[in-house]
Amino acid sequence: MSPRRNRPRGGEKPDEHPGTAPGRYGGGGATESWQGEEWSVRPVSGASAQGKRYRCPGCDQEIPSGVPHLVTWPEYGGIDDRRHWHKACWNAKDRRTTKVQRSRNAPRH
Repeated sequence: MSPRRNRPRGGEKPDEHPGTAPGRYGGGGATESWQGEEWSVRPVSGASAQGKRYRCPGCDQEIPSGVPHLVTWPEYGGIDDRRHWHKACWNAKDRRTTKVQRSRNAPRH
């Protein structure tokens, strides 16, 4: 018996998905429209986020090291415009208020 093939025999390549934009900061992402602007959205695996912590602009909570999340930036923005979001926060961005509501005991970093 021959070993199992993990690669498709034909058709599209495994790292080419419809609707993805290679973009300036790497591939694997998509382009979405938000607030009248085009945004590049790229998933980040937990393995590539080792040793780094970010603050999600959607919930103002920390994204711990090793947690999968999304990196977004405006299509015509620079490298300083990138933001790291929890996936759920990015999906709920239109349902959130403009100011994050904190509880009385929440830290204000």
